[in-house]
Amino acid sequence: MSFGTDRFSFQRWWSVVLKEFLQLRRDRVTFAMMIGIPIMQLFLFGFAINTDPKHLLTGVIAADQSEFTRSFLASMRHSDYFELRQNLPDETAGREALAKGQLQFVVSIPPDFTRKLVRGERPSLLVEADATDPAATGLALASLPQLVQGVVSKDMKGALSPLAGGAGGGEGARAGAPPFDVRLHRLYNPEGITQYNIIPGLMGTILTMTMVMMTGLAMTRERERGTMENLLATPVRPLEVMTGKIVPYIFIGLVQVTIILLAAYYIFHVPFVGSVWMVYVAALLFIVASLTVGITLSSLAQNQLQATQLTFFYFLPSILLSGFMFPFVGMPKWAQVIGNVLPMTYFHRLTRGILLKGNGWVELWPSIWPLMLFTVVVLGVAVRFYRKTLD
Repeated sequence: MSFGTDRFSFQRWWSVVLKEFLQLRRDRVTFAMMIGIPIMQLFLFGFAINTDPKHLLTGVIAADQSEFTRSFLASMRHSDYFELRQNLPDETAGREALAKGQLQFVVSIPPDFTRKLVRGERPSLLVEADATDPAATGLALASLPQLVQGVVSKDMKGALSPLAGGAGGGEGARAGAPPFDVRLHRLYNPEGITQYNIIPGLMGTILTMTMVMMTGLAMTRERERGTMENLLATPVRPLEVMTGKIVPYIFIGLVQVTIILLAAYYIFHVPFVGSVWMVYVAALLFIVASLTVGITLSSLAQNQLQATQLTFFYFLPSILLSGFMFPFVGMPKWAQVIGNVLPMTYFHRLTRGILLKGNGWVELWPSIWPLMLFTVVVLGVAVRFYRKTLD
């Protein structure tokens, strides 16, 4: 086969290279994605991702106000893992705070703790943890034995020194063990099963990817095929066009939710503690929010390739900063601010709260209203951009 000449021409080769650079220069969205996505990945993975979260919010129910109790709480406060925020009146208030996601831990100290400790009766204090995300609390719980040992060796001296290691500590003492027990209650996921956290999060991930991309491709496809001109000749308003286009995708999204829920229950045995209908309500809000994002991105894209690129640009921070792959509480404050803007963050909290905690509307409302606000704001932006596209 001959291409007109047998010799390699540097001049012709250089012309092809220049042509490709000119095409990249004209396609600014693609060029921006090629530069922006690696930079975003570098910063997100380098600064925002933390698999060892510190300063976890901890509530305290301290019915015993002795010197030893204050020393134990001070050691928790000075550790990297626990940040004591609230003095709770009772265990009911502690459970409510854990259910709402306001706290990661609740420490309960009984009223006769110190008296039993001095008598060598091995009292117990209770540490309850929100274990819906085992990665967020696992290392903190693992640090408790070392923390307890440090408090015992520091404060139990003199006449109390025989109790420090359990030797001579009276009935029930165990040699080499601390003079009191720390009972750990991992709530909502006591066995630390990863699927209980991953499967509800996958629902948001799948819906984000499919809803945003499908809507973006559908809108840009009409622009490429010229069918957008047919809409210009009709009296249909932009809001009517957009809401009419997203209805079929809402149905598709609900079908996806049904498939995921069936797989979660029958294959992965994820517990359904709360109402399944609440999951569908939360999913409906999240689907509409994702579709409005897809319409907005399609208004910015010139073709289907650009729509796909913009979808990935939106999808990457959604999956990394929502608390799905990495603990949300372990991220720096600036990353949490970005994550709190993304609808997937709230949907992830809703699904875990409903399926694992059995939360009702009162506990879910702090995550519902941001989804509604996001949808209204982005829908307004989408209508404005879409009107400019029609013009």
